Parts: sequence; C-alpha cells; structure tokens
Amino acid sequence: MSQTVDRALSILPLLAQGPADLGQVAERLGVHKSTALRLLRTLHEHGLVYRQQDQRYRLGARLFALAQEAVENLDVREIAHPHLAALNERTGHTVHLAVLEEGEVLYIDKVESRYPVRMYSRIGKPVAITVAAVAKLLLADLPEPERRALAGKLDYPPYTPRSTPNAAAFLKELATVREQGWATDLGGHEESINCVAAPVRGADGRVVAAMSVSAPNVVVTAEELLALLPLVRRTADDISREYSGTTGSTGTTSTTPTKDTA
Repeated sequence: MSQTVDRALSILPLLAQGPADLGQVAERLGVHKSTALRLLRTLHEHGLVYRQQDQRYRLGARLFALAQEAVENLDVREIAHPHLAALNERTGHTVHLAVLEEGEVLYIDKVESRYPVRMYSRIGKPVAITVAAVAKLLLADLPEPERRALAGKLDYPPYTPRSTPNAAAFLKELATVREQGWATDLGGHEESINCVAAPVRGADGRVVAAMSVSAPNVVVTAEELLALLPLVRRTADDISREYSGTTGSTGTTSTTPTKDTA
C-alpha cells in the first residue's frame, strides 16, 4: 500500500512540469502502463489530475483549491509562538513577531523579557515603520516598484540621530536588508533600545512575517545582541520550515554583522 501511495504521489511533481501522456507517466514511475493508468484514474476521481482531450494528463483544479485552502488556514502566529517562547527562554530578551497589513507593519505576537526593564510595544500596535528591523524585512521583500512607491509616501520622523532620514536612505537600507536577509534597529527608534530581526518565509520564498529580539543597552550592548543573530535566524528558519511544510535549509548565510549595519 505504501508503495502504491508513493507512486501516486510521484505523479504530481511530474505533472507540475507540464502535461504528460500515459506512456510518459509509466516510464517515469518505472511501471507497466496498466499500473500507471490505475493510479491516474484514482487521482482523476479525486480531482487531483485531469485528462485533456489529447489524452494527456495535467494537474487538476482540486489540487490547487486544496493548496489555497491550506494556505488561507495557516496561522503564522500559532506556528511561530512556541519558537518565540523558546528563544525568549534561551535569551531572556523580548521577542516580537510582525506582519505587513495594508501598508502598516503590526506586531501580532510578543514574549516579554525576563528583565525588569520592559518595552512599550503591544500586540496589534503598528511599528515605527521607517526604523523598525521587522519593518525593514517586510518592506524589503516587496517588488521594487511597490518599495519605491511606499517609501515616497512615508514620513521620516527623527526619533533619534540614528533614525532613517529620508526615502533615498530608506530605499538604500532596504536594498541592503534584501541582499543580506536580516535587519537591525540599533537605536533608530529609541537610543537605548537595539533589535535584530530575521524573516519568516512561506513555501514560495516570500517573507510572510518577521521576528525579532530586542533589548535595552542597560541589559546587553549592541554587540552582544548582534551576537545572537545566528540564533535568531535559525529560529526564523525553523518557523519558516514548519509554516511552509518544507525540510532542509532555507538559505541562511553566515554573514557576520557589525554594529554599523542597518
């Protein structure tokens, strides 16, 4: 039975490459045409494959409907929370999860620091979009025309001397973040608060959320917080794999950050 299931499932990635006839399916599976036909008929009955008028088979509409339904019912917060809690337990620092919704970046989860000094961020509250590390990751993933249009509409409040001053600087920063795959806020919103962040990606590789670790410099220095970046990125990768249902590496690099990296 397991072999039959394995063979049937092997047909789907074959047809994802384009329509194939019975002979091609049988050859790819290494089985007789009669066996391939039984598998195709079963998949056809469930709407997972469709037989065209030219007698070739392609993926069926039911498969796409199931995939869309699964994506719509995924809750990135529910999947991410145990990982955020574990990271908080290990580091002791505040951990956030944020998403992009209608031009705003919102916190959707937060695990508080174990230290007496607390951050004023709240779940459901928009972040300071021009300086927050999670915002940089989410906006950097947008197509370039969208990035430029959004950057041109934003105000650039001078929260601190390290705040992003204008659209040109912001776009340059987003390009860096997009290339390196992580982001920081080193005193850009509050001079005493530093933050490192990493992206959570879906099965298509797009950024669906961003997670971060933040701490005041009275608890750890910026250099000490930056040293946690590999751990933060591994946590984000673990969430990405669970969210997208994939295995293996998500492409995290070993780039070493410096304090001046934005």
